[in-house]
Amino acid sequence: MYYITTAIDYTNGPPHIGHAYEKVLADVLARWHRMLGEEVYFLTGVDQHGQKVQQTAEKKGISPQQHVDEITKLFIALWERLGLSYDGWAATTDPRHKACVQKILTNLKDQGQLYKKSYKGFYSVRQEQFLTDKERNEEGVFGEEWGEVVELEEENWYFRLADQAAWMKNFIEQSNAFVTPSFRKAELLHAVERAFEGDLCISRPKDRLSWGIELPFDTDFVTYVWFDALINYISFAGYLAEPESGLPDFEKLWPAQCEIIGKDILVPAHGVYWPAMLHAMGFKDEEMPGLLVHGWWNINGEKMSKSIGNVVDPNALVDAFGAEAVRYYLVRDITTGKDANFDADRLVMLYNTELANDLGNLCNRSINMTRRYCDSVLPATDFDDEASQALRAGMATTIKQFSALMNDNMVSDALAVLNNQISACNAYIEQQQPWQLAKDEAQASKLHTVLRHLLECCAQTGYLIKCVLPEASDRILNQLEAGGLMENVTPQTLEWGILPDNHTIGEPAPVFPRILSEEEKEKLAAKAAKGSKK
Repeated sequence: MYYITTAIDYTNGPPHIGHAYEKVLADVLARWHRMLGEEVYFLTGVDQHGQKVQQTAEKKGISPQQHVDEITKLFIALWERLGLSYDGWAATTDPRHKACVQKILTNLKDQGQLYKKSYKGFYSVRQEQFLTDKERNEEGVFGEEWGEVVELEEENWYFRLADQAAWMKNFIEQSNAFVTPSFRKAELLHAVERAFEGDLCISRPKDRLSWGIELPFDTDFVTYVWFDALINYISFAGYLAEPESGLPDFEKLWPAQCEIIGKDILVPAHGVYWPAMLHAMGFKDEEMPGLLVHGWWNINGEKMSKSIGNVVDPNALVDAFGAEAVRYYLVRDITTGKDANFDADRLVMLYNTELANDLGNLCNRSINMTRRYCDSVLPATDFDDEASQALRAGMATTIKQFSALMNDNMVSDALAVLNNQISACNAYIEQQQPWQLAKDEAQASKLHTVLRHLLECCAQTGYLIKCVLPEASDRILNQLEAGGLMENVTPQTLEWGILPDNHTIGEPAPVFPRILSEEEKEKLAAKAAKGSKK
């Protein structure tokens, strides 16, 4: 089974564009693997514990549970708008998750992996972690990224993180699957030396923080939010679950082939703490998950930040441009693993150019010409020429390249390959000029060949884009009356000849209505008003 999961979103504030990108990327990859015929389990969810949640709830005069419930509803509503096809939902206040965390804590304590001690040091309220001198910048102070830093002295429970240092370094060096893209591996290896200088504090005293999972062996403490949250990847996959829990079969699901996270939480949480925790629990090297690390959406070269006030609201984007335009832009304009600069104008440009003008226009013209010149029926033809052979070969190459790139999680590059083939189809139309061929009965066989090639490319392209735009794919295939013909097709079996001889196509309709500027809308309104007066 293909198990894909995302970082769970912290419910101290509403979703932003970074959350939306990560979840849409995961959804596209999950849909792709379903197209491949694989059984897929897609997990996402919310991280609901922690000091920031407690503090925000106190300021609002409500309980932490009420606060996280309100924020969680915002995430769920947005994921519904964006058409996410997740199979499992993780919420860290779920009793099943709590039971799993407490079992793991008990087992680690029994194995001597946890111990209690007093510690005095500096604490980042924003990141909810103790800091050491290695977190100081060149000026010897803690940077803005740590937010408010206070000095604390308290007793806590610790996980023997340093005991995992030698194994961890060797594991990262030997593994080619733990972290992708590959350049993140070098980054992680560089960070490992510093990350294991001390052990990990995995508790918070209740007199400072009560909103968390209680330590089963010391009820004066709750679990550190990161130790709690990371366990969601296995707790909601059925690890240590009771038979009646309703959770998946862990043995069937684990390890996760693809845990999608942002680059900011690779070190230390996912790249250091998480594998060290798993190894201490008894997980073997081959049972470690695979981390797919994505970059950030920036604005004018700066990271989006609530403090700066440049965070983009994905709900506002859906309101303005529609869910399909947002889905397409989020995976088209950023290379997996790298940063990108958010630009609403590019969102509109990419949608109008690549979808409305290129793919949408190709489908509409091809169907309309077939209706006009062949009464909506694809007759048999034995005509073939070099241009048609090149189009067929190009489509076959596109399928192979698209599939290889999708298998490597390179969605933007895969869509670029698909767009190249769509451009080739539009160039084929201009070269062959079917409207001229239709004027000469002697050219009927060539006309039929041209139309068949165009409609076949529309069908195959419409199928491939299903993982990114499932509803648009259905619109294309339904207009071609090809939905039923695709029922048992996979990317591995997709080949020329989807549409049979004498196949009847349906009615054409715009697949991707253009996104209009305010000026264009005003002109259309004025034209409509003028027409109504007549």
